[in-house]
Amino acid sequence: MAKEKADLKSLSEVDLQSRIAEEEVRLKKLKFGHAVSPIENPMNIRELRRDIARLKTELRTRERGANTNNVNHG
Repeated sequence: MAKEKADLKSLSEVDLQSRIAEEEVRLKKLKFGHAVSPIENPMNIRELRRDIARLKTELRTRERGANTNNVNHG
């Protein structure tokens, strides 16, 4: 997980947004496939959900950091 966290830091905001979209599509396909016929390892769904949450958290952290830097303190 530490390696993944470092990887997220190196991505740009646009890359994060596109990766979130890709992973959400992948999650939908995985969930649909699991509903039709059970997948071999259902824990993959949980892992993918958590990966999406990590991506969104990183993106939100950057947005909040940018907003606090742009606030005029005067």
